[in-house]
Amino acid sequence: MAHKGKMKSQDEDLPPDIKDWSKHQVREWALKLDDVDDGVAEILLQQDINGPSLLLLDTEDFKKIGVTFGPAKLLIHARDEIMKLKKEEATSATNLPRGACKPYPFCKYDDTYRYMESDILDITESGASDSIEPCHEYKAFNNATDESTMTRLTEEVIRFAAACMNSCTNGTIHFGIGDEPNFRHGQVLGVVVKDREAYAIKLNSAIDYFEHKHKQTAHSCIKPPRFVGVLNRNETSSDKWVIEVDIVPDSTMCEENIYHTFNMDTKKAKKKAKVKETATAETRPSKQFFVRDGGSSRDLLAPNTSAKPMEEYNQFIAGQAQRAQRRKEAQEKHLNVIKSSTQGSRLSQMITGGSSSLDKSHFEQYVIVTNKSHPIHFESLGFLVELNPIAVLDFDPESAKDGLQCHFEQLSTVNVHLPEQYKITEGVEDIANKLKLTRTTSWVFCNGGIQGEAPSDIDEWLMDKGSSVRDVISFLCRKDVLPNKRFLVIFLLWSTVSKNMDPLVETFSTFWQELRGTEQILCICDNEKAFTSWKNLVDARCGIDIARRCIYELGFTEVNGTVLSLLSKNRRSSRFLPCGGGSNVLLEKKVERDLKTLEVLCVNQCEGGNEDKMVIEENFYKGGQVSWWNFYFSEQPGSTPFIKRDTFDFIKDTVIPDLCSLGKACVSFNLMHVPGCGGTTLAMHTLWTLRHKFRCAVLRDSNADFAEVAGQVVKLLMYDHEEQLPRVPVLLMIDHFDDKEKVFDLQRAIDEECTKKNIQSKSAQVILLNCMTSESSEQTNQTEETVFIGNNLSETEQKLFEEKLRDIEKKHKDADTFYGFMILKNNPSLNPEYVQGVARKTLKSFNMNQKHAQLLAVLVLLNVYCKRASLSVSLCEDFLGLQPKPVCGTIKVEEGFGKFSTFIATCSVEGKVVFKAVKMIHSRIASQCLQELTTTHNVNKAEITDLLLTTDQLYESTQGKDKLLQDVRHILVKRDYSEEESKFSPLIQHIARETPGLEEMVLQNASKRFAKDAVVSQLLARYYYLKKTDFSEAQVWALRARDLSKDSSYFADTSAQVIKHELKNAIANHKEEPVSSEKLKIFLKIAQSAIEAFKETQNLAKKESSQGVRSFNTAGCLGEIQVGVLVIKVLEKTPVFSHDNVRHDIMSEVLSGVVKLQAVETNDKRRNKHTQYYKILQQFEDVLCTLRYRMKMNFDFLDTFYVNLGSTAGMKDSREQRFLNELIRCFKEYAKLFCKTDSAALLRNKTMNNRLELHEARQYLERQKADTYSGILNFLSDDISPEIMRKIAKLSALVCAPKHQPTVKEKINFIYVNVVLSCIKLASPHIKLYQNLISLLGQVLCEQIPLGEILPLQFIAVVLLWPQQHCPEMVLSKSLGKHISQMRTSYYMVMKEVYKGKWPIVHFILGKKQGYERLVHLEEIKRCIRGGQEDFTVMWENGKIWKEKKVEECLCRVTGQVNNKLILADTYIPGLKLEIAPMFQSQLSGYAQESEVSFFIGFSIKGPVALDIK
Repeated sequence: MAHKGKMKSQDEDLPPDIKDWSKHQVREWALKLDDVDDGVAEILLQQDINGPSLLLLDTEDFKKIGVTFGPAKLLIHARDEIMKLKKEEATSATNLPRGACKPYPFCKYDDTYRYMESDILDITESGASDSIEPCHEYKAFNNATDESTMTRLTEEVIRFAAACMNSCTNGTIHFGIGDEPNFRHGQVLGVVVKDREAYAIKLNSAIDYFEHKHKQTAHSCIKPPRFVGVLNRNETSSDKWVIEVDIVPDSTMCEENIYHTFNMDTKKAKKKAKVKETATAETRPSKQFFVRDGGSSRDLLAPNTSAKPMEEYNQFIAGQAQRAQRRKEAQEKHLNVIKSSTQGSRLSQMITGGSSSLDKSHFEQYVIVTNKSHPIHFESLGFLVELNPIAVLDFDPESAKDGLQCHFEQLSTVNVHLPEQYKITEGVEDIANKLKLTRTTSWVFCNGGIQGEAPSDIDEWLMDKGSSVRDVISFLCRKDVLPNKRFLVIFLLWSTVSKNMDPLVETFSTFWQELRGTEQILCICDNEKAFTSWKNLVDARCGIDIARRCIYELGFTEVNGTVLSLLSKNRRSSRFLPCGGGSNVLLEKKVERDLKTLEVLCVNQCEGGNEDKMVIEENFYKGGQVSWWNFYFSEQPGSTPFIKRDTFDFIKDTVIPDLCSLGKACVSFNLMHVPGCGGTTLAMHTLWTLRHKFRCAVLRDSNADFAEVAGQVVKLLMYDHEEQLPRVPVLLMIDHFDDKEKVFDLQRAIDEECTKKNIQSKSAQVILLNCMTSESSEQTNQTEETVFIGNNLSETEQKLFEEKLRDIEKKHKDADTFYGFMILKNNPSLNPEYVQGVARKTLKSFNMNQKHAQLLAVLVLLNVYCKRASLSVSLCEDFLGLQPKPVCGTIKVEEGFGKFSTFIATCSVEGKVVFKAVKMIHSRIASQCLQELTTTHNVNKAEITDLLLTTDQLYESTQGKDKLLQDVRHILVKRDYSEEESKFSPLIQHIARETPGLEEMVLQNASKRFAKDAVVSQLLARYYYLKKTDFSEAQVWALRARDLSKDSSYFADTSAQVIKHELKNAIANHKEEPVSSEKLKIFLKIAQSAIEAFKETQNLAKKESSQGVRSFNTAGCLGEIQVGVLVIKVLEKTPVFSHDNVRHDIMSEVLSGVVKLQAVETNDKRRNKHTQYYKILQQFEDVLCTLRYRMKMNFDFLDTFYVNLGSTAGMKDSREQRFLNELIRCFKEYAKLFCKTDSAALLRNKTMNNRLELHEARQYLERQKADTYSGILNFLSDDISPEIMRKIAKLSALVCAPKHQPTVKEKINFIYVNVVLSCIKLASPHIKLYQNLISLLGQVLCEQIPLGEILPLQFIAVVLLWPQQHCPEMVLSKSLGKHISQMRTSYYMVMKEVYKGKWPIVHFILGKKQGYERLVHLEEIKRCIRGGQEDFTVMWENGKIWKEKKVEECLCRVTGQVNNKLILADTYIPGLKLEIAPMFQSQLSGYAQESEVSFFIGFSIKGPVALDIK
């Protein structure tokens, strides 16, 4: 007899799984149960009970639909028996596999993905497909000890890695994944790992089994092992891991190479053989050659029975080039895919129901559904706390232990529930009240983990817990529990959902049914694979496409920041940075405070604030500094837009996008502006508009340490961006730099920091917007490197200003005092009367005896002579006696200035400390006021300066004292080198012109105020020797300056300058000729002192430079030369040397050290008359006989310094140019004496003619500076005439004729002359044939080379011998590597004391043509572009110069491989690769070892450099 409740007969047609039964199949099942009436089966059919719902029913449910207790128990028992039988069948087989799952993301290490035991990886073991999609191989490793596992792992990785590298495909080998026949293919087993680090160390040894030449490549291609956690079936943690190793054969490293490995056994045998020092056939290492063949790795060199055993191997090798090319193309295509995401904006819309604000969100409540989280997610829980969910349905059984609930509870209050508590057993409101549903978050553990509730396996969850969770969902979706259509269900998929039986799939289905659609559902996961899996599962379960309700391109950090930014309280208290696509990240306060050199502009700047709009606008329109609030208010409803200057759109839409496309880490452009014309405002307006697309910031202090600034800029760039590419670039505004060279220094510092952080990108990462005051008010042509903004408004701008004025007049009653706005509107350069009238009217009652008038005068003076000068508010309050009032509060500081208050604006000053200050509202107002004080009120600049220096009360304020001293020092000391005469600061020069003599009083008072300031003492010394010619007093101040800074070359130079000017003055005042012997002695003694002082200056300068204190100070070298010129002038006036041309030549010989004074005296017919002169000259013979040598040495040194080392791309400022002009003047004086023979005509005869010709040729070459390689190189940029160059070439050839036995130096110079002449006039008949020049170079290289000539010889050898396509100099070129190495060594020896702070200038760049024409010099590149030197410099620094078509057409692009921080350049000589340093190291960042790159080659004295690396 059948057991009660069992089926009357077995129905073969019923599916084995109840959940797959239809309602009709349930009816059939019920009909066949013993002791169950047929009417029960009909009831089940009428109630639409199908398989899934049958699994959820209990006794109470059956009673509700009309099934009595007895039949109900029989139905339940029969259902459970089927489930039990199914479970027993499932556990009868060992490790029976379950659902499909995805592999861990390729080449990732911080993903939160984990495997589940017995799941099946849905990717089969495979061979190469598209080169990028990884192939897979599985190894069970389930019965191995740790040691044996590690050894086997190493062996398997070697085989797999070599196979992938030879097959040019990515791949992953998985350990702990089963394979047939013992397991299902791809079944997750896991491996118990005790020491993960030991595996990594062991795996690192795998590269030893590759050939030595490929070990570095193998090391780069074989990635570190990844340990992926394995969860138990009930989602609790286990002690097992899947070990995975990724292989990435990057095409830039592997190219067309093939990779053999050694058999591990023979490798060991080989080591033993070495010990025994014997080698048998068995110990020879046998090579293997693995390739991917389907799902396995096969050795093509393994012994086989084929008639042609090597045929397959040879065929594979033949196809490697094609295989490598496919890999390269696939890789480039893969890397170039850059998504333009809008998911940040979509998230804002969906989570708020379209309002983009959580304060005004359509949704009143939020329900969260979540699965197993990862510790990394706990850093991004802020948004979950702010959403304050009414309920969280948590499917992680370990959530309370160390998961999401545990961490959330530390941030917010929760009530922990089990699903059974939501079953409706009483009134809905009573249940809600009992659960405290609307008061605190209800945390529902949907898969056990609390109160002794055991978790269920995924496949059993539906039966064990599905019904109760459905009750929870039904309860929450009731209209009397949560407001209809006003709550949002958010599925937070911390972990990938990959199985159709996953509880979250069933939960989604239930919510979808209850809510009748997806409009109240939002799904969030953090990667595309997780999204695809979820989308497919939902589609299979519900038949809908959930994609439009999913966010998957944002990390949870970005989700956190984006959601937090939607709350106004957070927009007030929290600040957010853009992450691209409309997403944001929270800028933590600690991080922002660490960025102390930067003022960061956030996407939500000013939002939620309550600043006084009227006060801020008034301050700005009066002439105060623009603030972010001005832009914010202009965007609010009812406001007129902020005025867009004509150049605004050009900068925003053309300049910046163009800069973004450049391949250099840090790029820049200049915004030049006239003071007071709105340049800073335009720059800040640009930042404000672009704050959602860039991470914007303003440099707070232009004097900050650039290394610190660079570190903080890169920190801002990388913040929450470590792995995401492309990053959101930083747009950094820099203001108030007084030197463009500082901009390039900062740019390079940021470049270096990017290099340290290994930041690689195909686009610019940091853009510097350099806002700088122009020295000229003349409008210049706009370029993409430099934008100019002047005072004169265009017609369009004028209309906008008129419209704005009407708006201002409506809202502000004091619009007539908005001088900052009005001055700009009235085009002051065309209408100066407006400013004059305003100043005269306002200053009508000025009285210098009144304190507020004195303070105004001081502020006016400071603002005129120091652009950013200000006075702290506390200083003004103290000076004016403004005290707080008990009831009414404090008086505004502007009011303390009385009638002059309309000229005063408040500002914030950033420096060592931040403080409030006052300044003049406009530079033109300040200038006009100073003029008005002088002309109308008889208050001169000296009087105001004296007041400023002697009033102690001004320096007693603690706030702003350092800034005031800095500004005062600036107006006294800072010279304007753009002016022709810049011996003193503009203020001192103006005082001297306006009130002659009073400048001395001012400087004396300055020395008291700055008693310990060496620069001020130096200023006094300069004043006394330049203006007063009081050299004893000048020396007192110079020595005082030296005492204050003993080791400074600059103050040593001042002492030397005093002596030099004393000599110069003494000579100038001595009108008698000839010079008396007494005067000669005085002059030479002073000269000797000056020379010694300048030598000391030189030594200190070299010490400073070698220690990296500052760049080399050349003043000592020039000073010694100048003294030499003065000595020559004196000697020319002495009877000994002034009698005739012959005597003049004798002087030249004496000063050259060729002829001794005693010999001159012996041969002098008038020696008795000149006895006293000879005695004096012999006292100073040491100085005189080395005079020419010292002068020539300094000339050559300075030429070498300035020709080969530059600031940036050879850019020279006006100060440096004046220095060079003085150097030229001195050399002309030198050349008059030493570079011609006045008595040559007297000596001409047949025997002397040839010698004289040679002598005069050498003199001519020296006179033209063609006797040194640096002098010759300088012809390239010195606009030398072709005629002179031809003569130089002709005479150089004469000197180098074999019969004249030329020196090595002369031969080297001859080579340089030919190269330079070919650049100037290629068609010149005086150019030596290229091949003949190469032959000469080869001869010189074989000679004994003096130390001083090694650097110029090695440089020109590298330039000329660089291999070309048809390479006649191949033999010489093979030693090029040695020449490069020797050149670098020689560079550091020769330049060690002077190269700090300078950059080697690139003299030539390798071109496409042959012979001389392949050398493209820098001036030729400059001629390819529009604009002057400054534009060229910016283009060079940005790397934009290489995008110019004309430049690209004439240069030769070379390939090479990355080798540490250098590049091994390919050449036309097989096997010859040459080491090249990158011009900008950041362009190599991110490139793997042996990566293939292309570039242009530049030749500098330091060695060849790689330019425009791609």
